[in-house]
Amino acid sequence: MTPPELGIIEGYYGQPWEWGERMDAVSFFAAHGYGFYLYAPKGDAYLRRRWREPHPHDQMDRLMRLAKRCREAGMRFGVGLSPIGLQVRPGADARQALERKLAWLDDLDLDDFALLFDDMRGDILDLADTQAAIADCSASRVRADRLFVCPTYYADDPALDRAFGPRPANYLERLGELLDMRIQLFWTGEEVVSRELSVCHLERVAEQIRRKPFLWDNYPVNDGVRMSQFLHVRGFTGRPAALADIVAGHGINPALQPVLARVPALTLIEAYTSGEAYTYGEATRRAAHAVLGEELGEALWRDLPEVQEVGLDRLGPRATELRARYAGFDHRGAREVVAWLNGDYRVTDHFVQAQSGEV
Repeated sequence: MTPPELGIIEGYYGQPWEWGERMDAVSFFAAHGYGFYLYAPKGDAYLRRRWREPHPHDQMDRLMRLAKRCREAGMRFGVGLSPIGLQVRPGADARQALERKLAWLDDLDLDDFALLFDDMRGDILDLADTQAAIADCSASRVRADRLFVCPTYYADDPALDRAFGPRPANYLERLGELLDMRIQLFWTGEEVVSRELSVCHLERVAEQIRRKPFLWDNYPVNDGVRMSQFLHVRGFTGRPAALADIVAGHGINPALQPVLARVPALTLIEAYTSGEAYTYGEATRRAAHAVLGEELGEALWRDLPEVQEVGLDRLGPRATELRARYAGFDHRGAREVVAWLNGDYRVTDHFVQAQSGEV
């Protein structure tokens, strides 16, 4: 089966990738069938906590270079803006601040622009109406030919209601009714981190929002206090090829380790193209060899149960053995394993709260 449009949504909490890592990632993913790159790391304060301010000149220059690399590689390039507080106080001053920000971002000549209302307060009167009005304002002022919205309640998961307040009645239906049909809506599934995505579930969501949902897949991302304890390198599961007919596109939120994130990314393509013949274990092994080389890929494949299921704090003395093994490889992927074993990718509650700006 032909996959839907696939892409990378850099939307994690934690230490953002280095700019050189992003440039290399674009070349890799474009060469393997990924068609868009949405830049929206929570660690970029100028897209979230300090969204009213322009990016400093050096960061804007790097974004322009990244956009250029995407265009040269045949990928769409986009930016995701999380306007903290705008839906709470959507007055004239806030609207003018949004318009200024959109004008600054337009210098990037964006293909895609995303308004991200995820991880924000939801206990607000007329939430869907306010968000739709912000989307309309944005659509009339950006040159990007595609606009996305991520709802505050982007999954059925009750964890969102506990964190951000009970979702308003008929929130999704109202948002789908008000948003222009050209605007795509992100959805992560039944859970924030969905173990599987079913055709039946997504067909129901499509009816609610009056359009095909655009998947924001929170795998292999490993941000947050709990998930940063693990390396997510196992191949995709629970994503049947039949989803290709149900969704508008499929973006994956990558792991904090930019090279290791490529391993599961390759298996998603195979899951779609192989259909019922897909076997995630064999696909993981092949992808690990392709990304890391045969010897390192085989080592990671054999150690996968420990790094993905046991976790950093429970490895005990085994961590020393693994550190010595991977230190022996001269490869960026091996260095990411060692850095993870050293705790360099740990994400704390304080780190998440500082990046979110509204939790």
